[in-house]
Amino acid sequence: MRRAHYACGSVEHAISRRHFLGRSVAAAGATAAVAGAGTTMVGGLGTLARGLASDQLRSQGMRVVVFNMHGGLSQLESWDPKPGTKTGGPCRAIPTSVPGVHISELLPHTAKQMHHLCLLRGVNTAEDDHGKGTYMMLTGRRQTGADYPQIGSIATKMLHDDNRGLPGHIVVTPGGGGGRGNESAYLGPKFNSISLGGDKPPTNSSRPDKITEESEARRHDFRRKINEQFLNKRRTAITDAYTHSYEQALKLMEKRDVFDISKEPPSEVERYGKHDLGRQCLMARRLLESGVSFVQVTHSNYDTHNDNFNFHIEQMGEFDRAFSTFIADIVDRGMLEKTLVVVLSEFGRTPNINLYYGRDHWSKAWSIVMAGGKVARGAVFGATNAEGTEVIDGKVDHGDLFHTYLRAVGVDSSQSIVADGRELPIADPAAKPIWKVLT
Repeated sequence: MRRAHYACGSVEHAISRRHFLGRSVAAAGATAAVAGAGTTMVGGLGTLARGLASDQLRSQGMRVVVFNMHGGLSQLESWDPKPGTKTGGPCRAIPTSVPGVHISELLPHTAKQMHHLCLLRGVNTAEDDHGKGTYMMLTGRRQTGADYPQIGSIATKMLHDDNRGLPGHIVVTPGGGGGRGNESAYLGPKFNSISLGGDKPPTNSSRPDKITEESEARRHDFRRKINEQFLNKRRTAITDAYTHSYEQALKLMEKRDVFDISKEPPSEVERYGKHDLGRQCLMARRLLESGVSFVQVTHSNYDTHNDNFNFHIEQMGEFDRAFSTFIADIVDRGMLEKTLVVVLSEFGRTPNINLYYGRDHWSKAWSIVMAGGKVARGAVFGATNAEGTEVIDGKVDHGDLFHTYLRAVGVDSSQSIVADGRELPIADPAAKPIWKVLT
């Protein structure tokens, strides 16, 4: 089956994220420090102004996993099908494990997990640009002159316990080799992501055979003494992040087997699927089980201006098996109560089918999925009209969703963080949580 040609001309499709992230874990601290240069934030960086204390949140062991369907997943071929209409396309709707709730026939395995999920079918973000839409969905804000941290950085700051020995913010994506992202904004580079592939440990994360454990320990003891002398005179958020990255890399090296899915029985790999997404989802489950607080799994590229239907048959087939297995596993392991699952993209696809049998960018009426944490199970919130062209009930936007993500893991989304002497709300004060989907 041939893949669709992506015709929107966005720079998002000309440059692959993995080209930026294929660096070693140890070098990641320096990269992050450079990315954060120009803003010196000391003293009160990241101090909570009000709300539930982070120590209390960390002790609860809450986690977040985001499935980013990059490019713009079609809601009509997934969560909000409209069969028999002029906009519906060829896919049927099938019943799910929740009576009266139907989703696309391309998701038969996920349909059996619907009693664990919550569909939000009334999303209207009014932004059809890939970059801006992605920023909005991951920060809860529109792009302005200011920069805001993404959900992964906030979740890591609020939920992650560094004593667990693993990074708190991990993006699992094909080609990821241990490099740092740049998502943390005023929280500082310490809370940026580490990018990993879906089937093996980070590159450069094992000690060379020629270096003994004793020699390695002496090297790092010396480094720490020199760092301490330097930090006593010139301590900043950047130098702290650099030091933290080295220490984090050492801990990661000790637990590198967590990232190696070859440790799993072949039957487990088969259940998830022997493709990139299957390996990514299995990796995500292992990371969450091992104490990582935030994982993002990337599935791309859904920008189906051409050949929308064949593309979704292929991509949804991968997603359906891997995602449904992931949900079933975290339920069986008793993890769903403390794991928020979000399936999102930067926007949906047009109800109109273009002359290339594709769907274009559509942010006016589309869907996301949530599960776990404090999210209602087996629920549907919001609705679109008969042809999916507009929201007729339960309209929400990126800001409302961001508040809801935080509340679903016990974070008071009305609180602020003090950064560089300024009190900054962690979520848009003009938005509010979607209380009807929270328990």
